[in-house]
Amino acid sequence: MKLSGVGVDIIENSRIKKMIKNKVFLKRVFSNYEILNSKKKTNKTSFFAKRFAAKEAFSKSLGSGFSNNLNFKDIIIKNDRSGKPFFYITKKIKSIIKKKFKTNKYNFFLSVSDEKNYSIAFVIFQK
Repeated sequence: MKLSGVGVDIIENSRIKKMIKNKVFLKRVFSNYEILNSKKKTNKTSFFAKRFAAKEAFSKSLGSGFSNNLNFKDIIIKNDRSGKPFFYITKKIKSIIKKKFKTNKYNFFLSVSDEKNYSIAFVIFQK
């Protein structure tokens, strides 16, 4: 496999803190899974900010941004048992990748981090 795309995004946490008070924003950007999972978290701003940045970085790693019918809600971030974040690849994402890159074999690598004021995500797309 070779490196096919890289995406990075940084977000100011205060921006997300304001936006997550709006239920329309939450339902437009985050999956039901992510919204339910947030209820277990004490720092919801950090939880949502890292996911927002990860979704932006994901779209950038594909080289298309949010086009070709790709929406924020289509990109779902989960965590494995050790807490490491990963992208849950839906049928729609598979279809977009197959159409654009003509492959069914690929990997995504995700790293997220945050500080008091900012959250950042870095994504590598390999096919």
